[in-house]
Amino acid sequence: MSSGLGSGLRTASFAPENDDARTANWFQAVNLGFHEQRNDAKHLPAVVDAYQSDGRILTAVYDDTVPDSAWDPDVPVATYATMVNSLNVGGGRLLPAHLVTAVTVRPTHRRRGILRTMMTSDLRRAKESGLALAGLTASEATIYGRFGFGAATSTAEIRLDTRGGLDFTSPATGSVAVADSAKLKFVAPDIYRAHLQRTDGALGRQHGYWMRASGDWSEESFEPDKGLRGVLHYNANGVPDGYAAYKSLGWRTEPHTMKVTDLVAASDDAYRELWRYLGSIDLVDRLTFDAAPVADPLPWMLADRRRYSVTSVDDVLWLRVLDTKAALEARHYTGSGTVVLTVRDPLGMADGVWQLDVDGGNAVASPVEAGSAPAGAAAEIDVAALGSLYLGGVSAPTLAAAGGIRGSQAALEVLDALFTAGPAPYCSTHF
Repeated sequence: MSSGLGSGLRTASFAPENDDARTANWFQAVNLGFHEQRNDAKHLPAVVDAYQSDGRILTAVYDDTVPDSAWDPDVPVATYATMVNSLNVGGGRLLPAHLVTAVTVRPTHRRRGILRTMMTSDLRRAKESGLALAGLTASEATIYGRFGFGAATSTAEIRLDTRGGLDFTSPATGSVAVADSAKLKFVAPDIYRAHLQRTDGALGRQHGYWMRASGDWSEESFEPDKGLRGVLHYNANGVPDGYAAYKSLGWRTEPHTMKVTDLVAASDDAYRELWRYLGSIDLVDRLTFDAAPVADPLPWMLADRRRYSVTSVDDVLWLRVLDTKAALEARHYTGSGTVVLTVRDPLGMADGVWQLDVDGGNAVASPVEAGSAPAGAAAEIDVAALGSLYLGGVSAPTLAAAGGIRGSQAALEVLDALFTAGPAPYCSTHF
């Protein structure tokens, strides 16, 4: 029995395996939690192979006291999964991050400490293993703040009026070609790795993204998406440096709309030329994309920027600092400066007082002994607010106005200059 769980509850963690009832039952529990259809056994081997490629570890909580006629007790009442992938923390620096996903607790088993036990024990293990940051994408915005996670990146859902085609302010560069979908899943990972290296806030992707980019899997299921198309951009040397996947929403949709399901560019030219191609497709009145950068250069590329509109903005990556010194020293900073940070962490993993000295983008975080008077600008920050500030997606004064940072005006100015003066973070990867 796992510590913190009530009588009759037990937990197990394991790697996914094919022809394994435990793995199949774990997927059934996840489907229940996220209102998905029951698994089709024919798809399970491919899904398990993808999870193995991602290096995922699955956790399940079982209730051995379920009554007669209840669902199979071998199907978990709660699920949890983790994997590790690279996060661009600025300046092309890639930091391994502990990623949490597939978190469910059956409604019949809430208020029993299951989520808290799974989350806190896992985060402590991740810190002990040497990981400085944890991350997740949240299906509900109110759950994870109490565990020290803060929303760190956002994306915009955009709409483009393409009637008559889109005009751009600069001439075309490179070339584009309709992709061979069967080959795209092998080309896309290399393009994404180049995108990851150049994009602050970008996160390494799981195997399922390549399956969906090629149409082998649809957005909603593991069945093929026969309506999905792909396009590649090639640079002046003939090397692919961008791709987009897109599909028509059908002739009965008014105005006739093309949905961009994924778009990845490893250069500014590739980003512009992919949109130039998409905006030139005949018989299309509107383009939509739900994962555009909030600081999107696209409207500045258009001759008529009023054809571009943002319909919503949603958070994507939530971060939780596990090791404050390691996290602060890992990222790239803009400029130089010194500030003393007192980190408040109710779970006791990241709390402490640190003097952050930054010079030329590099940082040293030195612990400050209790009772020592801070030298210079000082601020107190909640660990969730530190997660939000970490990639520079929100300013220190904004977090101070929200109550997550408490400090002098001088400290807020230093924090802003160090954390948020660089490129806006962009993470288009959900997990």
